[in-house]
Amino acid sequence: MTTAVADRARRTRAWAGLAMPGVGWLIAFFVVPVYAVLAVAFGQIDPILRTPQPAWSPVDWDFAAMGKVLDRVFGGDLGRVFIRTFSFVALALIGCILIGYPVAYFVARRAQRSRGLLLAALVLPFWISYLMRMLAWTNLLQVDGYVNRVLGWLHLMDTPRNWLDGDWPTVVIGLVYGYVPFFILPLYSALERIDGRLIEAGRDLGASAFSTFMRITLPLSVPGLMAASVITILPMCGDYYTNTYLTSGSPRTEMVGNQIEFYLRGSSQPQTGASLVLLLMALLFVLMVYYLVTTIRQQKAAER
Repeated sequence: MTTAVADRARRTRAWAGLAMPGVGWLIAFFVVPVYAVLAVAFGQIDPILRTPQPAWSPVDWDFAAMGKVLDRVFGGDLGRVFIRTFSFVALALIGCILIGYPVAYFVARRAQRSRGLLLAALVLPFWISYLMRMLAWTNLLQVDGYVNRVLGWLHLMDTPRNWLDGDWPTVVIGLVYGYVPFFILPLYSALERIDGRLIEAGRDLGASAFSTFMRITLPLSVPGLMAASVITILPMCGDYYTNTYLTSGSPRTEMVGNQIEFYLRGSSQPQTGASLVLLLMALLFVLMVYYLVTTIRQQKAAER
């Protein structure tokens, strides 16, 4: 018994040692930066230089700046920015589902010999800078760009449209294009793990292809669909490059990320920018908790 306890303790120490690099990475690049944001949000501003004076001790924290930001979010100008951001993200997520689900389904369930090639094509956008891809879209969406040329050739548009003049569809299109690979890959993984015998059983029992998909494939892919949605939504909510490069930072399409960048880098109110970071993190944390709770419930139901 003593030997078994000692062996268990050695294994525990060994696993703890293997986990230490990851724990150190998490502390250095997540916990410390988040605490620095807290210190700036609840700190002071130098009255002469207008630079932040972080309050590293929680005893010295001042919540006045956060209170003002909350007033502006829940009853002022920043509230419209949050609503606009979540509207863009919701529309972009719908676009990712409409585009990404058929692609992920085809690669996971239909493609055989070409699966490796298609997966490589899906991963390929990650090799190119997001900034470069947005700049490429800027050229495509010019008045004389290929988008207007194709729409004119298809007789879907009589006169060329200036897509870069602060139009919200441009931002949504950019978000869909930029983040749809993040949506496809986890969904592909979930669809690929579905037992093919379940689908065959549905067809053998007389169900049509559509009925089999709706009753078997789609319900079984819900966990993967939720994971793909969360992975896509999180970076979208903090995005600011898309609006900056596709609509030249138009106020009509300004998102929360643009406000954070402005207050932290382009103004003398870094407290406001840090407070917005914390508020956005809190809202996304609620989303993550919902996802985790739902996933745990589904796992428990499956085990039963």
